[in-house]
Amino acid sequence: MIVPPTAPLAPRLAAALAARGDLIADLAAEATDAYRVFHGSGEGLPGLTVDRYGDLLLVQSFHTPLEEAQLAELETFYASTLPGLTPIYNDRSRANSRIANELAGDALAQAELQREFSELGVRYAVQARHAGQDPWLFLDLRAGRRRVMAEAAGKSVLNLFAYTCGVGIAAAKAGARFVVNVDFAESALKVGKHNARLNDLPIRPRFVQSDAFAAMRQLAGIGQPEVVRGKRLPAFPRLEAQQFDLVFLDPPRYAKSLFGVVDIVNDYAALMKPALLCTAPGGTLICCNNAAQVPREAWADQLERCARKAGRPIREFEWLAPEADFPSPDGQPPLKMALLRV
Repeated sequence: MIVPPTAPLAPRLAAALAARGDLIADLAAEATDAYRVFHGSGEGLPGLTVDRYGDLLLVQSFHTPLEEAQLAELETFYASTLPGLTPIYNDRSRANSRIANELAGDALAQAELQREFSELGVRYAVQARHAGQDPWLFLDLRAGRRRVMAEAAGKSVLNLFAYTCGVGIAAAKAGARFVVNVDFAESALKVGKHNARLNDLPIRPRFVQSDAFAAMRQLAGIGQPEVVRGKRLPAFPRLEAQQFDLVFLDPPRYAKSLFGVVDIVNDYAALMKPALLCTAPGGTLICCNNAAQVPREAWADQLERCARKAGRPIREFEWLAPEADFPSPDGQPPLKMALLRV
């Protein structure tokens, strides 16, 4: 049931926190102090999320800004139930999800303070406000990072669209033999390198700043031309052909460059095929799709067809569901993760 905007928040917040009691205890036993404490789309207040990252309580609104009284009610509730956390509110209800509410003085300093937290024994950095707009680690992807840690020991791992390299750092921590993180954004990889330094890793992960298409084509042995249709492409790092035991593919919803178009709604195959060719025979490819309007079974059919056409049919198919702090009343969470043995 969706709660009217004028209704008190506290009862919903209390119900959500109570529902997470066992999960929070289990996560604490795994050295995890980061989780979603309120997931509005599944708990009656679409567009409102509250996430804990260590001692940070990150409150975000995506549809309608919180009224001053609502924010005060929320902060009062968590001050008594999760004491010691610093609340930061980011209103992202305007176009392009840019943070709209201004902060000043100590509030701004707290929002821009770089902190640390732990997930599954891995240390990560977090900052409530930074040059970008999204948190530096997406908590709904914990199930994916958990599975990577269970699979990674002794394996080579390729982390595509790595962002701040959470998957790659987790893989290295779990004993991967070799890890390559690929992302176009230097700022994201800078955070990833910092995350690596926060942990006592048995290997040194590699960080490649590159368009994902250029990297995948080279690693897959397809090759990336320098000129396409008479146009010289931007410079890109040269990579030797190499296949990996485990490939993690987590693309954004949409992105366009001279190397190709990322469109997870209409053309996931354009990404999956080169990622599949980067995966060693008998290896594992984990694909992610966070477009809510893409039905899970329809997407599974797309993955199956793409694999057959590429001559790498799927031997085993397994869904990885977000954990209990991301409830989905209809059993169809926006984030879909598929583990494929190929």
